[in-house]
Amino acid sequence: METKLKEKWSRLKSGTDIRGVAVEGVEGENVDLTLEACETITHAFVLWLSARTKKLPDGLTISVGRDSRISGPAIADTVMRALSGCGVTVLDCGLASTPSMFMTTVDLKCDGAAMITASHHPFNRNGLKFFIPEGGLEGSDITELLCISQSLEDADGNTSADLPKASAGEIRPTDYMTDYSARLRNEIKKGVNADDYEHPLAGFKIAVDAGNGAGGFYAEKVLAPLGADTSGSRFLDPDGMFPNHVPNPENAAAMQSICDAVRESRSDLGVIFDTDVDRGGAVDSSGNEINRNRLVAVAAAIALEGNEGGTIVTDSITSDGLKEFIEKDLGGKHHRFKRGYKNVINEAIRLNNEGINCPLAIETSGHAAMRENYFLDDGAYLCTKIIIKAAQLRKEGKSLEDLTSSLRMAREEKEVRYKIKAHDFRAYGESVIDKLNAYAADKEGWTLADDSREGVRVSLDDEHGDGWFLLRLSVHDPIMPLNIESNKEGGVEVILGQVKEFIDTCPELSL
Repeated sequence: METKLKEKWSRLKSGTDIRGVAVEGVEGENVDLTLEACETITHAFVLWLSARTKKLPDGLTISVGRDSRISGPAIADTVMRALSGCGVTVLDCGLASTPSMFMTTVDLKCDGAAMITASHHPFNRNGLKFFIPEGGLEGSDITELLCISQSLEDADGNTSADLPKASAGEIRPTDYMTDYSARLRNEIKKGVNADDYEHPLAGFKIAVDAGNGAGGFYAEKVLAPLGADTSGSRFLDPDGMFPNHVPNPENAAAMQSICDAVRESRSDLGVIFDTDVDRGGAVDSSGNEINRNRLVAVAAAIALEGNEGGTIVTDSITSDGLKEFIEKDLGGKHHRFKRGYKNVINEAIRLNNEGINCPLAIETSGHAAMRENYFLDDGAYLCTKIIIKAAQLRKEGKSLEDLTSSLRMAREEKEVRYKIKAHDFRAYGESVIDKLNAYAADKEGWTLADDSREGVRVSLDDEHGDGWFLLRLSVHDPIMPLNIESNKEGGVEVILGQVKEFIDTCPELSL
């Protein structure tokens, strides 16, 4: 019989992560990711990993890292003591990026890794992300961990005594970020292959905006040693209160920050990361964003080199112009899939397993995973590939702007988020999608897309707004996001007005 999770545990599940409120400081948000919960979840991970590897806990090695959040040190200490108490050998990686923690399972042969992060979420939140050598845990694995956690507690909330008994495992300080940075430097050296092999970025000025997250290492340990001038960088120092802007390439203020940094310092390129560096974005020499559809276009152009005719998997909200660019300009195939970076990555892995050449899975959010890099969503690796391409193009007298000059960008775009008031929000959302499919099929000027893999995507002719919209059900929340793009001024409002006529027939949706 399937275990039913109590709310205490179920509310900590966020897709393939564990997330919750870790410290006070935001009105109305009570701490639910307590140190006690973190300890119990860590014990559950030991039991889960021990069963999976057929190793006793004292035969396991697990690495632990954290981002810059103010709750990170206390949670990291709790996690490491819980691991050690089970006999596990612990590698204390300190301040680290999420992708580097996966790489400890490759380079340091760890049986597992735990990263303490809540990505771009506010300062009061934190979470746990787990890795094994095969990759990050799936949503079903997280559910299993939480079920084990629940079973470890007695009726009074005390941890069960049925945990493995062992002498304390060693907690070993490990500076893996230095090794990880050297790996990225070597990628740049090989990719650029400059006459001055050790300093391939000499003469390049590159600004890095780490948003006070864990990404400051990229300027100091990757770019500067290769000869790059990083003097235009900002917010490299870790500060878990994020005093300058949200570390999030999708955030308008964050992108404005790196655009300003490039313009003010007259840099040749800018890069920006989210808090734990699993996402990245860039800015060209004119201070224009390489983000969302343009970021996908640049990454696709890079990934398809040597993979002619290959398939690029993206999330569902990519533009029609991007599809044209990938298929007509680059000669590849564009495969739209569901939102959610893990969904996109797993789809790319599935296609490769079926014999389809798929070198890249990428979300417009900045999650990009290349086959050559273990299909790991790594913002630093993505930016490294972009910098290599920029250096190669400069040798030819070209720039990154030339790489995507034929990409047709929408004139306008907008996202509207509708709240689902119905108690069973998923069932209601699915009924709205079914209803819209039937509605769109009979609507003049509307054409249902033939590659919708979630929600309803509709193209509209010139008279009806000259663009497209996608209405879908959020992966986790009682929300239906509506994304709209138009190729002409005022077109978004024209399209929104038509969609609103349909939304008005759905009483359980509200703005």
